[in-house]
Amino acid sequence: MVPTNFNPTYKHPLYFIRKGLFRKISLYAPQLKGKLLDFGCGEKPYQSLFTNVTEYIGLDYNGEGHDHQNEVVDVYYDGVTIPFENEVFDSVFTSEVFEHVFGLQQILPEINRVMKPGAQILITCPFAWEEHEIPVDYARYTQFALKDMLAKNGFKVILIDKNGHFMSALHQLFILYLHDHWIHQVPVLRKFNLFKKIMRQLVIPIMNWGFSIVEIFWPKSDRFYLNTIVIAEKITSNQ
Repeated sequence: MVPTNFNPTYKHPLYFIRKGLFRKISLYAPQLKGKLLDFGCGEKPYQSLFTNVTEYIGLDYNGEGHDHQNEVVDVYYDGVTIPFENEVFDSVFTSEVFEHVFGLQQILPEINRVMKPGAQILITCPFAWEEHEIPVDYARYTQFALKDMLAKNGFKVILIDKNGHFMSALHQLFILYLHDHWIHQVPVLRKFNLFKKIMRQLVIPIMNWGFSIVEIFWPKSDRFYLNTIVIAEKITSNQ
């Protein structure tokens, strides 16, 4: 089961980004097979969606400033070298991690190295989102940047998809602002816990539910969106 924090109801302030990611990963996860590496695994929240893998190994960064409390990590790496032999994984999954990797061009060859020829990688990363996990938040990548970096490191992009659209991204960012900033910074309001509770338990759920209804009628534009989803295949070795 995917934890409710990553498969939320309308009550969650991150409903649109988290629910959208859950749906996209649910859609593409069955394409990954065999022995899988979850690069930047954290809690492994989506592990149950990968129904066609035979082994699921979680890898995360072991370094200063990164708290692994409540996470489920099988293997740690130093941020430079992935501690596995060449060509051992049939699949790689990495979700909302690449923005935290300083020098992504340097780690992509390592990911390529541990993948078997023809192995696939499923990537999600934010496009329109606030700074988070400060100070280890280094980049936002367009679909074109990801495609170029992957091609230069021995991958062929099979699919590019997006989570959200112009208006849903704006709505999600507005809800994030209300929940994480506004109710804490308005002097008159931040003193009243009852008001905060009403915002979280009533106002935000109603706003999320209401937008989910009216967004059906909005003309869609995917030039501004929440997350980029990529599936790529290893075609050459960068060893």
